[in-house]
Amino acid sequence: MGIKLYSTQTLASRGLIPSVIYAAQNPNRVVNPFWNFNRTVVVLFKQSGIWTCPVGVTEVEYLVVAGGGGGASRSGAGGGGAGGFRTGTGLAVTAGNTYTVTVGAGGSGGDDDASPYNGSSGSNSVFSTITSNGGGAGGLSSGGSGGSGGGGGRQSPYAGGAGNTPSTSPSQGNAGGVGIGLSGGGGGGGGAGATGSAGTDPNGGAGGAGTLSTISGSSVTYAGGGGGSGKDSPAAGPFPGGSGGTGGGGAGAAVSSGNGPSGTAGNTNTGGGGGGGTYNASANIVGGSGGSGIVILKYRMTGAQIFTSTAEWICPEGVTSIDYLVIAGGGGGGGGVSTYGRVAGGAGAGGFRTGTSLPVTAGNTYTITIGAGGAAGAAGSSSGSDGVVGAASIFDTITSAGGGFGGKGAFSSGSTNGGNGGSGGGGGGGGNPVGGTQSGGNGNTPSTSPSQGNNGGNSGVAGVTGGGGGGAGGAGSNGGAPARGNGGIALISTISGTSTYYAGGGGGGFHNDPGYVIGLGGGTSTPSQKGGGADSTVTPGGGSQPGSAGGTNTGGGGAGGGHNPSGVGQAGTAGGSGIVIIKLN
Repeated sequence: MGIKLYSTQTLASRGLIPSVIYAAQNPNRVVNPFWNFNRTVVVLFKQSGIWTCPVGVTEVEYLVVAGGGGGASRSGAGGGGAGGFRTGTGLAVTAGNTYTVTVGAGGSGGDDDASPYNGSSGSNSVFSTITSNGGGAGGLSSGGSGGSGGGGGRQSPYAGGAGNTPSTSPSQGNAGGVGIGLSGGGGGGGGAGATGSAGTDPNGGAGGAGTLSTISGSSVTYAGGGGGSGKDSPAAGPFPGGSGGTGGGGAGAAVSSGNGPSGTAGNTNTGGGGGGGTYNASANIVGGSGGSGIVILKYRMTGAQIFTSTAEWICPEGVTSIDYLVIAGGGGGGGGVSTYGRVAGGAGAGGFRTGTSLPVTAGNTYTITIGAGGAAGAAGSSSGSDGVVGAASIFDTITSAGGGFGGKGAFSSGSTNGGNGGSGGGGGGGGNPVGGTQSGGNGNTPSTSPSQGNNGGNSGVAGVTGGGGGGAGGAGSNGGAPARGNGGIALISTISGTSTYYAGGGGGGFHNDPGYVIGLGGGTSTPSQKGGGADSTVTPGGGSQPGSAGGTNTGGGGAGGGHNPSGVGQAGTAGGSGIVIIKLN
């Protein structure tokens, strides 16, 4: 039979659009994942930090759990309340904005040698407009109020602390259990999912149960209350403490013949309350400390994610590789010295490593470590101090080494060489032979391919100009007279969608004579191209004053300390912290 061919325009005119018909007949069809690059990303903060909202993200799902309260001490002591538990969806955020993430610490347990023996409350956790309140302290008398309330103890009044304080909707927690006085155990701390149990004769009350969350992709229970400790009695016992609530609550301690151990601490990053402690005439006993909190964010995104503080990242479904930029913390500049104007070297930039198609596994959790900048070296009378090496930044198998320290200035024998690192630190003035040239540190240490950085510059003869710290794009300059040791140049990256310079070396310190000029961070006077490398600075009289620090989240090296017009040595400056940027493929 014959076959008629129709154009899509003709079919459309008759209400017969093939794609529409197919979609209607196949509502559960699988869309080709390569047509949909919007991925669900989960980021966990187990310590306080900063979250940068990616391009295209307008809202997040969140879990914010505060630190749990500490348990009281002495027998019949209340358990600590769980940290507040708040979760929700559709929280509005603004792309490109940075948000401070605060992860609350757990409260400390009460001390059996320090009246009134109560624990302390946990600290709040905060993201944007969401604040979860720390768990209430376990009491030897009344429990403290908080996200969930602490358990009451054996000394009147015995009430458990109020939960959901201050009030939120939905509720962030529950009340602590009642202690029943000298005849029984302490009350359990409240949990996110249930009130703490009252103490009994002779047992401590159980901590209230926590609440389950699946935001991370796994079923995890958070914010269980701490158990109360057992009855205070000289009898043999044992008189058991209450169990900790599911979700990280610590167990209360048991009492035997009037003595017993410390309470169990709440689990880290659960917000669990600490268990109540006991008393021991021959040992110091404390209530269990509360567990620290956690903040988890979940959202859909494309493109690049910027990490400026340590966090955990769960690889989304459908992602098999990433592009990356990993920059370590820059080193700290060395400290100058007053005697004979010996000056210090600028510090090396943090290691700069970038690449494409790094394999990752969907569902796996990856810890992202952001290296801190190294501390500055102090100034001195006859010898300054070397700066401190920057800390490494890490993503999976990629480690960038911290920048090498800037060598100190010294009017004495001994090495004032710059330190090795991702990029090497500049040499400082002085050393052995006194006033001789000192070497810059080695860059690309340990060795990577491609190279992660460059060497630092040597100091000038007579120690009056420090060497520049190495940068990702070039070695630091040698010091001279009156030339300064400039920091090595930075490198540019576009992984974030914006052209940005990173990892410039710090400028070397310089002498107080008017003819001497500053050491330029990143080897340039253009601020946007310094890559965070710090300048040494100059006063109107021609001498140096404390320079700028390395740029935050650039890996820039700190500046070397110089010698001011009053004949006083100057401290160096700190290196800039690192950064990690990943782009989903």
